[in-house]
Amino acid sequence: MVHISALVISEAVRVDSRRVADIIGELGETAAQNVIGLALEQLAGTLVAVQEALEREDLAQAAAQSDRLSRLSWQVGLLSLAGVAMDLSSMAERGDLPAVAAIGARLARVGNQSLTAIWDRTALS
Repeated sequence: MVHISALVISEAVRVDSRRVADIIGELGETAAQNVIGLALEQLAGTLVAVQEALEREDLAQAAAQSDRLSRLSWQVGLLSLAGVAMDLSSMAERGDLPAVAAIGARLARVGNQSLTAIWDRTALS
């Protein structure tokens, strides 16, 4: 008899709490929530742009959007997301399709979890 096991893929995301606290300290709680909310919208839009480029197999656009995603992520302290975006950009520039597919799937997971994590942190501040 064959036993099939479901593998649970879980990504631990890292958020630079000090960066988030600095943003809140510089802008105040209300303004920081607004600024981070706008950044989250840009991040979400850029994540979609990366996924669309990958679906079209447009590696140049995937690399460009991943670079943008990495910069935006660093600005708001989403360290895991920035790192995965950099990895995707690098592999897209090399034309390594199997790596791009794997990292693209990881980017979607880390992206969703990162956006939730930063929103939860700023909402609780």
